[in-house]
Amino acid sequence: MSFVFVTLQRINTDRESTSTSLAKELSKNHKVLYVNPPIDRRTMLRSTNDKFISAHIDEIKRKENNLHKLDDNLWMYNPHSILESINWIPSTKIFSMLNLVNNRRFANEIGKAINALGIKKYILINDKDIFRSFHLKELLNPLYYIYLYRDYTLAFDYWKRHGRVLEPELMKKADCIVCNSHGFTEMAKGINQHSYYIGNGCNTDLFNGYVKWEKPAELARLSGPVVGYCGALTESRLDIDLLVHIAKSRPQWNLVLVGDESPAFRKSALHHLQNVHFLGKKNTKDMPAYISHFDVCINPQTVNELTRDNYPLKIDEYLAMGRPVVATATKAMYEVFADHVYLADSNESYVRNIERALAEDNDFLKEARVSFANTHTWKNVMGRFLNSLKMMNRDTQLAV
Repeated sequence: MSFVFVTLQRINTDRESTSTSLAKELSKNHKVLYVNPPIDRRTMLRSTNDKFISAHIDEIKRKENNLHKLDDNLWMYNPHSILESINWIPSTKIFSMLNLVNNRRFANEIGKAINALGIKKYILINDKDIFRSFHLKELLNPLYYIYLYRDYTLAFDYWKRHGRVLEPELMKKADCIVCNSHGFTEMAKGINQHSYYIGNGCNTDLFNGYVKWEKPAELARLSGPVVGYCGALTESRLDIDLLVHIAKSRPQWNLVLVGDESPAFRKSALHHLQNVHFLGKKNTKDMPAYISHFDVCINPQTVNELTRDNYPLKIDEYLAMGRPVVATATKAMYEVFADHVYLADSNESYVRNIERALAEDNDFLKEARVSFANTHTWKNVMGRFLNSLKMMNRDTQLAV
């Protein structure tokens, strides 16, 4: 069986996602075509600091080959057709008419790659691409059209404008919805009965708690406990006031933040605290070295519609490294991680739980964390995904 992915995230980056990881896992036994997001008119005309988007644009301008073999069964496709930038249109009715034009262009591009690879029957997996892939079920006629629900994108204005109407319609016509959190699964079942939980995975070969990692120079110069976070630093997901409270409450701790900063973070009071250290964005392959030398890892989420049901992949990465973890007590955290993570519901309980984590850490707890995280492999996610297809159509003779 062959699989075609359409997504919001590129496969040729330095950071993995649910769709890129699932595609790579499926490609071990199946042919996989991963279609990178197409370039729209606005992006084509404006400069960008994203080296991967820039490379895609250069490829279009030079009219170079855009079908790339990444592995034995894994292919990446960079669409060359430019889509129109239409999200600014206030009327969803007018937007939808023009969106059909974009979908036809996109479908035509995907069809070229499918034909070039000699793919006859395939399953199309749409990872949250609400607009560009809205009509692909009708235009491409795949064997199955699967919608991957792994983030609440409607919390963002860009997606909210037309997505509040279009995403439920897309979910209704999908043959199956697969979700990475129990909360998303519950929500999806209210729209489409063929909605299933597949969880999330972790690259346990990379995030290996049994490997002795050299301490990065930025951490080697610090004295005292290191409380660390790795990931995007954005106020839509993280509680800046909570981080300030932690740093001020325990000046003897080093609060280490690894990741790109949003404007709000760059302007925050955190930059005026001597025990707060911003290390910038790091390549994924370098992250284990930092995490392994954190005394406690944290996920200081703010609780909102974006984070409430979100499954934070970084928790698995922290646990796979054997590190003690303190995280915000969201619904998703209770459902999956309550037995292995210290959960906090206030600024004060965060500080108390970090103190507990520092005091209680031992080899037995480390082993338990690593063992638990190792059940969250991408192989297991793939198994649940394939089982979802069988549950969707119990009478199918499809070899998956």
